[in-house]
Amino acid sequence: MTPPFSNTEKFLLVLRQVCFVLWFIPIALLRSAVFAWVRGLPLRLYLICGVLNVVLGVLRPREIQYLCKPTQEAYKEWIRRKVLEEETADGFHSRLSLDIEPLEENNSSLLWVGDRRRAKKVVLLFHGGGYITPLLPGHLEICWRACVGAGIEMGTEVAVAVLEFTLYPAATYPVQLRQAAGALSHLLSSGFRPQDIIIGGDSAGGNLTGQLLCHIVRPHPEAVPIQLTTPLAASFFISPWLSKYTNDRSYAENGSIDMVSATSVRNTVEELCGYPDMLSEKNELASRSFPLDMEVPCFEGLDSATSRMYVTVGYYEVFREQCISYVRQVRQFNPGMKVYFDIQEKLAHDFLLVEGLEERSGECMEAMKVWMKSLLMEEV
Repeated sequence: MTPPFSNTEKFLLVLRQVCFVLWFIPIALLRSAVFAWVRGLPLRLYLICGVLNVVLGVLRPREIQYLCKPTQEAYKEWIRRKVLEEETADGFHSRLSLDIEPLEENNSSLLWVGDRRRAKKVVLLFHGGGYITPLLPGHLEICWRACVGAGIEMGTEVAVAVLEFTLYPAATYPVQLRQAAGALSHLLSSGFRPQDIIIGGDSAGGNLTGQLLCHIVRPHPEAVPIQLTTPLAASFFISPWLSKYTNDRSYAENGSIDMVSATSVRNTVEELCGYPDMLSEKNELASRSFPLDMEVPCFEGLDSATSRMYVTVGYYEVFREQCISYVRQVRQFNPGMKVYFDIQEKLAHDFLLVEGLEERSGECMEAMKVWMKSLLMEEV
C-alpha cells in the first residue's frame, strides 16, 4: 500500500513548481519556439512538448500521481461528461455507461468504453504514462473516437477494455505484465475469440503490448500462459517505448525538444525495473521488460500471436530509431504479417494522446481511425 502524500512532499512539490515557473519552463519554451520556427513545425504542440520535457524530467512519480486524478476517478468523470455531450446520439446509453469489471489478477480492473455485451470486436488498451501516470481523459477519447467511432461508421460494434494496472511505486516489473496477461486471459474465457481481439497502447502501453506478445510466444513464468487457437486480430503501438537505452540517433536529435528525454527515461528504468540489474542484464527474465533488449530475441513466431500490426511514431521523437528497428525485425522474422508503419513527419512523442486531451480528431486520431476501419472492413 502506497503511503499518503506527506506535508514534506507537498512542500518539495511547491518548491519544484516555483523553479519551473521562474527558470526551467521559460528556457524550455524559448528553445522549443526556436526549434519549431526553424523546422516549420506546429508551434503550439512543440511548446506543450517543451513544458512536458521539463515536468517529466524533474517531477518524481509520487508527485505526478498527486497532481493527477486516479485512474478510476478519471474514467468515471469522463463517462459522466461524455454522456452529457452525446445525449442526443443513438445508442449512447449502452456505449457510455459506467462499466468497471474487476479482475482476479493483482487488484486490476477493466474499464469499458462501448457496449461489451453487444461487441463483435474488443480492444484491450494499455495506457501510456511510463507506468507512473494514471489513465488520462485523452486515452478515453482515443478509445471513443478511433475505436468505438470506427466501429459505428463500419456497422460493427466495438468495445474497448482499458486495463487499470498498478502503477509504480506500488508495483514494479513484472506485475503489469501479469495483469495484462490476466486481462487477455479473462477476455478469452469470457467468450471473445482471438480473431476478435485487438491489443495495443501508447508509449509505455506500447511497451506492455510488446511484452504481452512476447509472453504469448515464450511465456514468462510469473504470468498466466496464453494459449491461442488462432492469432489475435491485430496489435497496435503508438509511440512505443521498446528499449531502455538512450544513446541512439533520435535521442541525440530530439531529446531537448520532445516531451520525453533521456533523463526521464533513465529515471523511470531505475525506478520501475531496478537500475543496476537492468543495465547489466544479469538475468534473462529482467531483460524481457523491453522487447528490443531481450537476451533471447522474441521476434520469430510473433505471427502466431497477432495477424496484423500498426506502429506509428513521430519523426521528432526520441523513440523513432527504436520503432524503426522493431518494425524491421518484425518484418524480417514474420514476412507474412501485415505490418503498417507510419512515421509522422512533423510530430513528436504520442501526439495522438495530445489530440485526445484536446478532444479533437487531428492527423494522428484520423490515421488511427482509418487503420481501425480498414481492419474492420477486412473482417466483414
